[in-house]
Amino acid sequence: MISNIKRTLIGLPLHSNEASHERLSNFQALAILSSDALSSVAYATEEILLVLVVAPLMLDLSWPISIAISVLLFVVSISYYQTIHAYPTGGGAYRVCSENLGTVPSLVAGASLLTDYILTVAVSISAGVAAIVSAFPELLPWRVPMALLAILIVTIINLRGVKESGRVFALPTYFFICMMYLLIIVGLIDWFMVGDIPRPVTHLPETVDELTRLGMFILVLRAFASGCTAMTGVEAISDGVSIFKSPEAHNAGKTLLGMAALLVSMFLGITFLANHLGLVPGGHETIVSQLARIVFGTGVLYYTTQAATALILFLAANTSYSDFPRLAMWMAKDSFLPRQLTNVGDRLVYNNGIVALGVFAAGLVVFYQADTHGLVPLYAVGVFISFTLNQAGMVRRWFKLKTPNWKLSATINGLGAITTGIVLVVIASSKFTHGAWIILLLIPAQVMAFRAIYKHYMELNNQLSLDKDWPPEVTRHTVIIPVAGIHRGIVKAVNYGKMLNGDLYAITVDIVPEQTDALCKRWTEIFPDVRLMVLPSPYRSVVDPLVDFMDEYVKEEGDYVTVLVPEFVPAKWWHHLLHNQMARILRWRMLYARRNWPGRYRIISEVPFYLAR
Repeated sequence: MISNIKRTLIGLPLHSNEASHERLSNFQALAILSSDALSSVAYATEEILLVLVVAPLMLDLSWPISIAISVLLFVVSISYYQTIHAYPTGGGAYRVCSENLGTVPSLVAGASLLTDYILTVAVSISAGVAAIVSAFPELLPWRVPMALLAILIVTIINLRGVKESGRVFALPTYFFICMMYLLIIVGLIDWFMVGDIPRPVTHLPETVDELTRLGMFILVLRAFASGCTAMTGVEAISDGVSIFKSPEAHNAGKTLLGMAALLVSMFLGITFLANHLGLVPGGHETIVSQLARIVFGTGVLYYTTQAATALILFLAANTSYSDFPRLAMWMAKDSFLPRQLTNVGDRLVYNNGIVALGVFAAGLVVFYQADTHGLVPLYAVGVFISFTLNQAGMVRRWFKLKTPNWKLSATINGLGAITTGIVLVVIASSKFTHGAWIILLLIPAQVMAFRAIYKHYMELNNQLSLDKDWPPEVTRHTVIIPVAGIHRGIVKAVNYGKMLNGDLYAITVDIVPEQTDALCKRWTEIFPDVRLMVLPSPYRSVVDPLVDFMDEYVKEEGDYVTVLVPEFVPAKWWHHLLHNQMARILRWRMLYARRNWPGRYRIISEVPFYLAR
């Protein structure tokens, strides 16, 4: 049943030879890897205005702030353009730092990006739900279930493969781009015809006390930091170069520049209209919803715009689903994450990473109740840490290699490192009390976890190395079969035990004396050549007497005990609920009991008996 469900949802396995056919064109890759960055125009302007709204006279600053953010976006995009051509196999900031700055900076970059990708899914999905709730306020109580359902759907689509997700997500992404440009063009035409409209200042808080308390400069810095959410996702293409068709770096670079042009033009257009039409955030209606309602009215185009916004916000999470598994794969290859994350699934994607991302994001959505404004303060800190480290690593690279035009390249990356570093300080300080402190604590904790994982794998490699003393040869082999009753499964286990080269014992634990006597009598009749030993258990424990008995046969080097655990396998999964799990408990207890270790060994082997349907 589970296999059938998996095939229905995910599809049939793809052959390894089909990997080259799963590469994406620039048109498809833009939809997958840029949806996060492009979707930020739906909430970046609103985040700026949410800060400035406490001082209505400063709302006009949203326009110059957005210009400053756009300039910074241009600088970072050019820097990542160089990263793509320097590291055409992908890996982004993690690989740049690993090769040029050392282990700790690379782990900080990796932790920052992994955190950012999880937050991207949570923020994007929550923002998509907010767009739906703006159009249909009666759905507000259902926003968390709606967000969890959206995460599940996007996870399943990504498990179907890169090309499959490209087909699904391309149309909604370009639909959103078209609707945003239509909204901006029609809005600009209306504005040129009508001009500025009075701001609804009567609904805003008083300004004097707020300005005295915060100060204009701090307020502007906070607004700038909030608006920098528009830059999240810029690094995604540099992490996913490997999914482009050949030549990968050339196509990825062109896609990055195209994404930057689209993002800047839409972001500036939305901010300009919001500023000159006097829009302010309020209630459960987003800025884009307000703008669409003013420009299009409440007809078909308004609801079409909301649908396009909701779709791109939902699908913006797909950028993380493309990059999180690949970054996790690189880190797992370096032994800083579980090695299961390097496994390629049936559909030629890193399915363990995809599932892990969905689980983490769902947890955040539940914890923050799908509240975008609660998640956004956590959002930009991690990505600007990776921006800064990436540019610093590239500067170091140019100084080491000194390739043609290296001074110009180093200058560009150096400028990027300085500007993103300054913005990082601004964001971390201005949003520290609003939740950024969580990320600033979480990233060092992740780095410590990565190093602990690495230490485990190094110790594992050391202990498994053939350079160390080899395990002793088998000098004594005992085969033990735990018995609770006599049935066909026990017969199968005894027959198998006789084929092994060792002393065979059957053991039972005396819990109910009458039943034990009957079992011994019956056993002698059926298996006269196999000794059945009875273990007393005054405290009615089954496992402890068995483990103690086994220890009697593993006292010397080279002593091996093979425990054959008979276990019947029901035809349906729910049948397991009707039976005790003593065989499983015994197996785990024996596997992890470390008495008489090392040098003496227990081998646990299951002998399944499959029940008919």
